Order: sequence, then structure tokens, then C-alpha cells
Amino acid sequence: MYYELDYSQQKIAEKLGVSRPSVSRLLQQAKQEGIVNISIIDPNDNREKLAERLTTVFGLKHCIVTNVPQYNSENIKQSLGAVAASYLTEIVKDGDIIGTTWGTTLYHLSQQLQPKNVKNVKVVQLNGGVTYSETNTYASEILNDLSKAFHTVPHFLPLPAVVDHAVVKEAILSDRHINSVLEMGNAANIALVTVGALNDTSTLVNAGYFTNSDLKVLKNNGAVGDICSRCIDINGEISSNELDQRTIGLTLAELKKKEYGILIAGGSQKIEGIFGALAGKYTNVLITDQFTAKALLEMEVNSSHE
Repeated sequence: MYYELDYSQQKIAEKLGVSRPSVSRLLQQAKQEGIVNISIIDPNDNREKLAERLTTVFGLKHCIVTNVPQYNSENIKQSLGAVAASYLTEIVKDGDIIGTTWGTTLYHLSQQLQPKNVKNVKVVQLNGGVTYSETNTYASEILNDLSKAFHTVPHFLPLPAVVDHAVVKEAILSDRHINSVLEMGNAANIALVTVGALNDTSTLVNAGYFTNSDLKVLKNNGAVGDICSRCIDINGEISSNELDQRTIGLTLAELKKKEYGILIAGGSQKIEGIFGALAGKYTNVLITDQFTAKALLEMEVNSSHE
């Protein structure tokens, strides 16, 4: 009567011989129990068009644009985490190797994963996540959540992402246990990555990996963000070869080869970093929000006019 015949609550009350507050309560109950489902079609919602344009412009295999109600970091990470969790659950199959980096966006993904009945799946850490500070990279939580969802055991890389000297990295890589984890990361057909901004909000910066002179070099070389703990400029080029040689984990050349290289990122602080990652063609799937999607397309138009 209310939704399909457009009767007022008062008219329904009179017809049924009940009070108007009773009608209101029944209507509320109908929504709570799922008898009535209300969906709002936002006339400004053009997510699918944005996703199609991003796919074409950046040569992606797949792109998902999700609507966030407010353009703030927490909202974005929560929304992207939910969408990415659904996408990952959908694509994972028997025998897959899932490689993952770390950070708060991927932590939101791992927290919202639903278990899937798959066999012989492996989960491996792609870059070091042990920090020199109290900053939590969520590396172990993400690995444990993924392993639980796909009924397997995690393979950790219990190392810092960046060390002080290339010679230290060489010594670490000579260990056969470390090497076997890195090899598994190279063999992964699914990679979950995000982009970090190189500013005060950056987990990589707050984790204490960079010296002041490192940060100076990165700034001078136009670094806009990091992907897999490797710092890039707006064109997707490595910002500092010296720093890259001290970074432990999957290389960007190896990231490019993945069947599913899934970049999950959004927010005003990360737009340039995401653009750089897409310009470098390091991933072939993008999951982002509508505000970031529009900003990326505007950047692409401006850069092609320069």
C-alpha cells in the first residue's frame, strides 16, 4: 500500500484499523527484515564510465571505481578494502600464489575477506615490512588474514623494506630461506599492491627507512610515491637507483609480469603516485574511488596536451 499504491500512512492506518505509529513501525520493520529494499540511483554516479575510460587510457585489464561518500582517507580505505576483498575472492582459484605488500589500505582489504573453499593456494609477502619505529605496517596481520581466508599458511619476509647499504642486502639475499620466499613472490600470479605518498602520512617514511639525505634525493628527483617500497616519479621511473639497490623485495620489472597486478589506492595525497604507477604500467588492475578516478583522467588529459 505504501510503496506501490502510494497510500499515506494515515490512510493505511484507517484501512487496517491500526494506529498511524503502528504503520510507521511496520514499515521500518519491513526495511530491517529486507522485505523492502531501497536503492538510490545517484544521477551523478558514472562509475562504470569512469572505469571504462581508465581501462582504455591506461591500458588496463580491469578497473573498478567505487563511490565513497566523503573524500577522506579512512572512508576511502574502508570502501576500497571492501571492493578489493570481493574482487580477490572472485578471482582466486586452486593453485594460485597470492603475493601481497602491506599498509593500511591492504589491511582494510584483509579484514573484509570472506573465506573461499580453494586448494593449494599460497600466500607470500612481497617486500620487507619490519620497521625501525613503532609504525605498524600491518604486514603480519594481512598475511595471516589472507591465509585464513584461503586455508593456507603464510610465507613471511621478516626483514626491513630498505637497508642502509647495498652490501647488507646482498648478504641477506644469500640466505636460502629468504631466497625461497623471494622466489615464491616472483612466481606469484596475483599481486596485491598499493601506493604510498612520500609525505608525513607515508608508512614507508614513518617506519624510519629513509635518512634525511635519502628524502632529499627523492625530493630533488621528483619522487611522487612508492609501490612495493620502490620510489617512483610521475612517469613511473625509479627515483633513486642507489635507494632501489637497498630495497628488499619484488622488483617493479617482476611486478609487471603478474597475471593480476592489482593496485588498490585512492585519496588526494596519492593521485600523483597512482598516476606514476599507471604510467609505468606496473599493474593491470586498478581499484580506486570516483574522485581519484576523475583526477587521474584530468591529469592524463593535461599531460597529453603538454
